[in-house]
Parts: sequence; C-alpha cells; structure tokens
Amino acid sequence: MAERLALPLILLNPQPPKSPFLNQTHQQQQNPTLLPISPPPSTPILQDLLLRHSTKSEQPIDPQVRTRTRIGRSRDLNRGKPWIHKRLSTLGQQVLNSLIDPSFDSNQLDSVLAKLFEQYQQNPDAKTEFLTAEVLGVVKGLGFYKKSDLALGVFNWVKGRKDYELVLNSSIVAVIISILGKEGRVSVAANLLNSLYKEGFSLDVYAYTSLITAYAGSGRYREAMVVFQKMEEEGCKPTLITYNVILNVYGKMGMPWRKITALVDGMKSNGVAPDAYTYNTLISCCRGGSLHEEAAFVFDKMKLAGFSPDNVTYNALLDVYGKSRRPKEAMEVLKEMELNGFAPSIVTYNSLISAYARDGLLEEAMDLKTKMEGKGIKPDVFTYTTLLSGFEKAGKDESAMGVFEEMRSACCRPNICTFNALIKMHGNRGKFTEMMKVFDEIKACNGSPDIVTWNTLLAVFGQNSMDSEVSGVFKEMKRAGFVPERDTFNTLISAYSRCGSFDQAMTVYKRMMEAGVTPDLSTYNAVLAALARGGLWKQSEKILAEMKDGLCKANELTYCSLLHAYAKGRQVDRMHALAEEIYSGIIEPHAVLLKTLVLVNSKCDLLVETERAFLELRKKGLSPDITTLNAMVSIYGRRQMVSKTNEILNFMNKWSNERSFTDLLRNR
Repeated sequence: MAERLALPLILLNPQPPKSPFLNQTHQQQQNPTLLPISPPPSTPILQDLLLRHSTKSEQPIDPQVRTRTRIGRSRDLNRGKPWIHKRLSTLGQQVLNSLIDPSFDSNQLDSVLAKLFEQYQQNPDAKTEFLTAEVLGVVKGLGFYKKSDLALGVFNWVKGRKDYELVLNSSIVAVIISILGKEGRVSVAANLLNSLYKEGFSLDVYAYTSLITAYAGSGRYREAMVVFQKMEEEGCKPTLITYNVILNVYGKMGMPWRKITALVDGMKSNGVAPDAYTYNTLISCCRGGSLHEEAAFVFDKMKLAGFSPDNVTYNALLDVYGKSRRPKEAMEVLKEMELNGFAPSIVTYNSLISAYARDGLLEEAMDLKTKMEGKGIKPDVFTYTTLLSGFEKAGKDESAMGVFEEMRSACCRPNICTFNALIKMHGNRGKFTEMMKVFDEIKACNGSPDIVTWNTLLAVFGQNSMDSEVSGVFKEMKRAGFVPERDTFNTLISAYSRCGSFDQAMTVYKRMMEAGVTPDLSTYNAVLAALARGGLWKQSEKILAEMKDGLCKANELTYCSLLHAYAKGRQVDRMHALAEEIYSGIIEPHAVLLKTLVLVNSKCDLLVETERAFLELRKKGLSPDITTLNAMVSIYGRRQMVSKTNEILNFMNKWSNERSFTDLLRNR
C-alpha cells in the first residue's frame, strides 16, 4: 500500500509564487487543474443539487471573497461631519466641491482642474509642493466621498501633463492605491502601480504598503506576499504599518509559527519596534494552529513591553483559547479582563461559548448564554450558530434544531454559517432531503452559497463515501467561480480518504503544494487521518516528526490519528508507548484522546488497556460519548462478560435520561 501512495515522506514548503508582483488578472484563477474529475455523476442527489444551483451558475462569476466586519476604530476621521482637509486652499476646496457636486459632468474635468494649475503658473513665487498638496487633498476628498472613478480621473489627468513628475509624488500614489483597494478594485490598483514602475516613477514604501493592504483586504494574501518581497528587493525598508499588515497576512495564510516569529525578529533587527497592534495581531495569528501557549507568551511579552491590553487583546486571546478548546484558561482571561475595567461584550461571550462548545461542554456553554442574557447582552447569530454547531457535533440534533428555532423566535436572522452548519448536520446523518431544503432556504433568504458551503458539501459526501458526488461538487464549485482555498484542499483530502480513495487524496495534497498553498495543522491532520485509515503508521510517524521539527505544532487530533494508524497497523507496542505519554501528561490527556484510547484498545481486543482508558476518562470527570460506550459494550460482549455489559448498558440508560431531563429543563 505504501508504495502506491503519491505522498512525499517529508511535506515540503510550497513553492513561492512565480508571477510578477503586479498582475493584470487575479492570480488564483490560474491554478492548475487540481485533480482528475470523473464524468458528471448521474446520481439523483447530485443532479438535484446542480439543478438548484444552476440558475446562479450559468454565467461566469468573479472569484468571491468572504467579507468581514471591521472591528475597531472608525475609518471616518470626521465622525460624520463634512470632510475637511487643512492643507487645501480656498481654491482647492472649491475645486473639490465642484467635483463632488451631483451635477458634475466628467467632461468638465479639464476646465475645473485647469483653474487649480493656472493659479500656480501665474504666480512665479508659488512652490511646487503647494500644488502637490492641493492635488493630494482633492484626491483624498474624492476618496472620502467614495468617488474612486473621479479620483482616478484626477490622477490620470495630472499624470498626462508634461510636468507631472514635479506634482505627483508617492504620497498621492499611495492614496489612490488605497482608495481603489477599499472599493475592491485591486487589479486596477496593481495595473496603475505597474505602469508607474515601468515608467521609472520612484515608488516608496507607502505606495507598496497601500497595495499590500489592498491585496490583504481582498483576501489575496499570496499576491500581498509577492508585493512585499518585491518591495524589499527594490530596497524599500518596511515600516511598522507594513510589518503589521504582513503579520496579519501570515496569520490568515496559516504560516508556521517559526516563520511568524522570524518576521518579527527581522522587523526588530531593522529597527522597527512592535506596537500594541503588532502584539494583538500576533495573538490573533495563534488562532489557526491552536497555539494557546504561544499566545499566552505574546500576551505576557506585550505587558512587559509596557503596553496595556485592551478589549481587542483580551477578545483575541479568548478566541485563541476557544479555538484551542481551553475553557478554563478562557475564564481566567475573562476575570482579568473584568478586573482591569473592560466589560465583556458579545464578542467576549461568543469566544467563551465557543471554547466550551468546541470542548463538548455544551451545558456550560448554555449556562454562559444564560449569564450573558442576564447582563442584558442579547445572543447574536454567532452565538446561536456556535451552539447549533456544538450540538450537531455531539449528535444532539433535536437540541441543535431547538437552538435554531429559538434563534428564529428571537428574530435573529441566520447567516451563511448557520445554514452551513445545518447542511452539515443533515448531510452527515444521510438526510439529503432536509439538506436540500436548507440549500434552497439560502436562496430564499437572498443569500448564495459561499466557499464554506461547497466545502461542507464536499465533506458531507466524503463522510458518506460518495466519491462521485465529491468530484461532481468540486467541479460545480469551480464552475460557479469559486477558487479552491486551503480549507477546500483539506476537505478534499479528508473526503477522498473517507471514500477509501487514498491515491486521490494524496493527489489532492500534491496539487495543493504545486498551487503554492501553505499546509496548516488541518492539512497535516487530514493527511494523517487518510494514512490512519490505511494503517500506514510509518508515514504517519514521519509526518509527526516533521511537525515536531517546528513546521506545525501537533494537537490532540494529530495523536488520535496516530493511535488509529497504530491500531490499524497492529502496532500494539507503539500504541502502548504513545498511551503512556498521554497518561503521564507528556501529551496533554485531552478528552478526545482518552476516548480514542478506549476505541483503539477495544478494536485491538485489549481489555485491561480499554478499561484503564475508560477509568481515566471517568476519573477526570469527563462524560463518555455514545461511541466510547459502544466500544465498552463491544469488548465486554465479545468476552461474554454479562455483568460488565449490563453495567455499561445501565450507565447508558441513566446517562441518556439525565441528558434528556437537562434538555427538557432548558426548553421550558
């Protein structure tokens, strides 16, 4: 089996993008064909899905980017007041007013701007920098009033003059790039900078940083990285703002922690000191890899550097603990936050609820929701969706639907994440009719499937071993204009491995590397899960060794896959050795690891080891799930241990009744 797999034993870093830093088209559209797609499937489920979506996918669509609400300081520096620029002269303000007048005709641009230049041409004592300041002020004003076309028109008009090099400077270029970027016209901004570069115009760090920010804001992270590299090659030293934007890009791309710290070290060696925003960004970078220890280290270092944590800091740290399934540490952060005078917000409580829900502690998550409501904070769509997802993962569909109904009763409108969670729930249970109703409801709510919707469908069909549907959905996803991202690759690897298509799973991984997508913890775990299903423990060990070398920090799911690989490969001694590391605390004895130990030992018919894992689970006050209890019944049943079997069955009945009673109380 091992010889047939196309998996490299060492996961190499992806190749850097080969494209020039200033493209005329979106680079992600040029990804190679990712995997062989089978002929369009003829199954009724997929035909129904494609038919329902075809009304929106007949025309080519621009690649879609998920937008996120900006948290923090308002971009409106005038706080709703009329826009004012102190360096604009009276004439400059008149020119701006003419341009923003609703009745302004673009054909009048020449005559309006000519007045501004005539004043300085008629006055020999006037300095050129004053004219530059006028143009800068006018362009900024047009940007404030969201007139990017007119701002670009002013820029091009000035650039068309013979003396434009005396007037245009890099500050004006940076502003026009920023204006275009904020309105999503990143390709136009890139083309503009490209033409200036070719003409020998002197570009400074602010112009480059504006384009980097524009790419980052549009989710085009790899292109942002290319511009950053080009900037350094041109001898432009990054500023604090540049480094902060790139750190955010590193976090979004899921860069390994050592690369993130290397960037910070380079920043310091260049004489650029981190600020509070840098530290907050570094903490946020720890979310993707569940790097709670690293986040805590950055938090302490931030305070030692003399910066006081703010709401953003605490909420970012809470989010890291939530993603890392560390509810106790999250509660400690909440206490410190309140002691320092920061009132918890809906964002705070959502992070806490996420921490408990991800760890399977749904009662505690519901208690937090009740506490939040007691403080006058209403649950929002993220609160409800987090709880819904938590109940779905626990297999408690009735409770999940109860949350959904409560959400609607509270007039809280579901978002695409809510619908994606419902699609996942129904799909994983094989309830495809209900799944398609949810898919239809997205359109009924004037929404449209996003990249996560497609990834969820891929995961659902993979979970149900429907490999032809996996290929068909992937093809339809690309036809709809969606560019596969890292989560898509990770989902495809998992989907094909669940279908038993190991070769295809490894082909997806290979194509992912060729496309320049950086593997993250989820990628490694998806590959390890694929190997575990084939019992390929040698390859699994090699991947784990690379992760320990610093590329990526292993988590509990990593070790779960390794245990399954050992069990499938009948490597009992290795399984025992790893179990001892878990029991001794070298590897944190997380609930999911103890449950996995029960499962793999039961499958290997190791009674003593199975009972030990089960007792450890109970000793820590952790509730076994139905899979764990079934594993206990299975091993006792195979050995005809009737009293022990009945003991577990009685426990299951009691456990089920207690949970049902708790749910009843919550629904009253």
